[in-house]
Amino acid sequence: MLQAGKYHTLRVVKEVDFGVYLDGDGEEILLPKRFVPEGLQPDDEIEVFIYHDSENRLIATTMKPLGVVGDIVSLEVVSITEHGAFLKWGIMKDLFIPLSQQRSRMYVGEKYVVYLYIDERTGRVAATERFNQYLDNEELTVKEGEQVDLLIYRKTEIGYEVIINNRHIGLLYFNEVFKDLQDGDREKGYVKTIREDNKIDVALGAKGYQRIAGEEGKILDLLHEHHGYLPYHDKSAPEDIYSFFGMSKKAFKMAVGALYRQQKIELTQTGIKLMDEGD
Repeated sequence: MLQAGKYHTLRVVKEVDFGVYLDGDGEEILLPKRFVPEGLQPDDEIEVFIYHDSENRLIATTMKPLGVVGDIVSLEVVSITEHGAFLKWGIMKDLFIPLSQQRSRMYVGEKYVVYLYIDERTGRVAATERFNQYLDNEELTVKEGEQVDLLIYRKTEIGYEVIINNRHIGLLYFNEVFKDLQDGDREKGYVKTIREDNKIDVALGAKGYQRIAGEEGKILDLLHEHHGYLPYHDKSAPEDIYSFFGMSKKAFKMAVGALYRQQKIELTQTGIKLMDEGD
């Protein structure tokens, strides 16, 4: 069944002066001329995004929205009305968030983390800040060590609450973060620990030697770029290491240790030095 707020691959039914009509389960849906790729012919199939226009008609576009139904995304407010706010959606039409679905007052130009859903009354795609019911840690779909997509949700006293794969809630501790993070930022990470109560701890980057291998290569590249020497060592501040290498101090020390054991670098009192090729 054709659903608004989703991508669909539809067949071209006919061409008109102002676009083409697509077969939407028996209903003809317009793809306006500005979005019709050159050479598209009747009976060809095309992937489009379906939404309601201002007259409540289903319409197609090849533009890519910033989120589809079921996604949790960070969107910017572009206008405010007495009934709610409109969010920048990435397509011709802005996305409405009713006043009843806002946690607090919204401001134009600010970004907010919202869930996209179908409003039962109107059938249109809408947004809500009240989406805890859509997140579930009772039946987990992830396991320890698994690479996951993270959305930074909000700060707590001990770290960042994050949304994992649009489905679960997790925690990223402050002492494992060495970069500036803002609500709504998207990051790659992995599941570090799943506790008995199904609470999930996560970390940024990739786990174990897959991550370290990449960081070893980064250190070697930087050494080559800086004439074989870098003034960083195990006494360097974590913030300085992250600022230069883009990795945590723990990851830096593990990568340096691995390179030292491979006899690719020397350790000095003031930094690390690339071994001569002939050594």
